[in-house]
Amino acid sequence: MSEYAGTRGPVWFRALTGHAAPLRGDPASVLTADAPLGGEKARFLCVVRDPQGRYPCARDGQVGLEEAYALAARVREAVAEDRDGIKRPIVAIVDVKSQAYGRREEMAAIHLAAACAVDAYDEARVSAHPVIALVVGHALSGGFVSHGLLANRVLALDDAGVMIHAMHPQAAARIMHTSVESLERASRSIAPLSYDIGEYAKLGLLHRLLQVEEPENPSAAAVQGVKEELAAAVREARQGPLDLSDRWLSPQARQSRSAALMVRAALAAQWAEPESGR
Repeated sequence: MSEYAGTRGPVWFRALTGHAAPLRGDPASVLTADAPLGGEKARFLCVVRDPQGRYPCARDGQVGLEEAYALAARVREAVAEDRDGIKRPIVAIVDVKSQAYGRREEMAAIHLAAACAVDAYDEARVSAHPVIALVVGHALSGGFVSHGLLANRVLALDDAGVMIHAMHPQAAARIMHTSVESLERASRSIAPLSYDIGEYAKLGLLHRLLQVEEPENPSAAAVQGVKEELAAAVREARQGPLDLSDRWLSPQARQSRSAALMVRAALAAQWAEPESGR
């Protein structure tokens, strides 16, 4: 299981956009830029480390209060600007440790801040903006929920440094009253427990795994290849549904999540039944 470094987000943001600084008024931990992608303009967003951040629990690459509200504002800005024109793609470059855990965050309603970011990404997607997530490092817990999970398409680098999961292995081991080593052994046969990106791909939530050499220092050719994959994902998203049904209709999901699909179908059938006795 890889350790979190948090350096890939700014590397890929700079490589894909040519920018490296936050917009005026935004916290230093949120990078936003409009840059060319596949012959059109796209909005790129990334959460990065800020050792000097106002909130200590959000200095190491977490999505905290400022980060969530800034993401929501910049996504909604794009939606408002494009309301009567071409809906630009929105690309979330993801390398987030988690959401910010702290007393300050809880007292200031981190759940509402995260909900604002989630709602903004969801509004963009259902408004026909192609929303693409590119996972270049870690995508964990509420950090990923707030930034990337609501995308039409989720792409990820096929690399040991990439991890998508509900929580860190140490936290998962504590909750399950086991050791990290025992969790690793169980993950070899139970895909949802695994921290390996290849195993995660079997769940049907990923659109594509991308092969990139040296993700911490990508070559120009590698960056161009990723741009082409992003542009292809944008085209496919424009032709696909605005909801997230592709995630449970994919061949991988049909094979690895068959029980969940049965439950979903049963719930849908019950919901569709007319009320009786009233």
